[in-house]
Amino acid sequence: MKLTDVIAELTEERGLDRDTLASIITKGILAAYQKKYPNLVFSVEYDKKTDEIQVKVQKEVVSSVEDGDLQISLRKARSIDKKSKIGDGVFLPFEGVVGRIEILRAKQVIASQIRKMEADATYQEFKDKEGSIVYGVIHKCEHGGTIIKLRDTLAFLPKSLSIPGDKCTVGFPIRALLKEVLAEPRYENQLILDRVSNFFLAKLFELEIPEVFERLVEIKKIVRIPGYKSKVALISHDENIDPVGTCVGVGGSRIKPILKELGGEKIDVISWSESLEKLIANALKPARVNVVELVDSQTANVSVDEDQRSLAIGKMGQNIALASKLTGVNIHLMPGKKEEELKKSDLLEKSENDI
Repeated sequence: MKLTDVIAELTEERGLDRDTLASIITKGILAAYQKKYPNLVFSVEYDKKTDEIQVKVQKEVVSSVEDGDLQISLRKARSIDKKSKIGDGVFLPFEGVVGRIEILRAKQVIASQIRKMEADATYQEFKDKEGSIVYGVIHKCEHGGTIIKLRDTLAFLPKSLSIPGDKCTVGFPIRALLKEVLAEPRYENQLILDRVSNFFLAKLFELEIPEVFERLVEIKKIVRIPGYKSKVALISHDENIDPVGTCVGVGGSRIKPILKELGGEKIDVISWSESLEKLIANALKPARVNVVELVDSQTANVSVDEDQRSLAIGKMGQNIALASKLTGVNIHLMPGKKEEELKKSDLLEKSENDI
């Protein structure tokens, strides 16, 4: 295969610049000759017209040649360049050959340079997209995570940044946050994706709900246990817009695409309030709260009816944990008024019976 064919193939396969590729190949060949002949100075050039690599060696012009590998007589030098004089360096075609080891060195240099070139191109293409949602298709399932194909570029979604319960099905479409764009690949990965961060959920809201994107409705805070539940506190900057209703939509139409993307993770959308008592009551939804009593700036006693207690606590205590995280307050559940009244009634009946 001719060198032009090799360059054309690499250009088509990898989308690299022809002239840059030619430069990389000549650098590789130069490395091979330098390894074989470390005491000589070489010049390697690619001649597009002849489609050949020209390897030349530098020799010093001298009056009397003592080392034929390093020196050339003034007479011979002037047959090449009439302006040559003693002490000049003249480049001549080199007839020596390189072996298998040197060829391997050339291949290593060329492969390394191409990887660097591809990394630079990827960095330039994706750096401005860092922190945004990207669309891809699951390309490969690995032990440590999932390889996602973003058009012609591969990205890595680590297992630690995947939602628990996410299924790895090759060919399945997926959205993720482009968390990090590395200047150079780390463990062969240059684009790092994320699906567990609060920021990913916030970006999904921006994509699906125009009012959030336009900042008419603002996300004040998100707390999340990926794969189980998130709580999103919202505030409206337009008195005519209900932040919760706007984000949920009629029959849940607006929130459904987000829920689908999260694979069934529940989302409690609540109204933000500057009143800490009201915010705590909202944060404990779907449970109904009777009374919130602030003990101090970091502790609150919350009264709920007995039938609301399990809802307030949530599975494995996750609902109350998220509410505490959202409000920044340690929440302690207290018996509701109805429960207290029933207890008093029971005591009264017992005392009457005793009489």
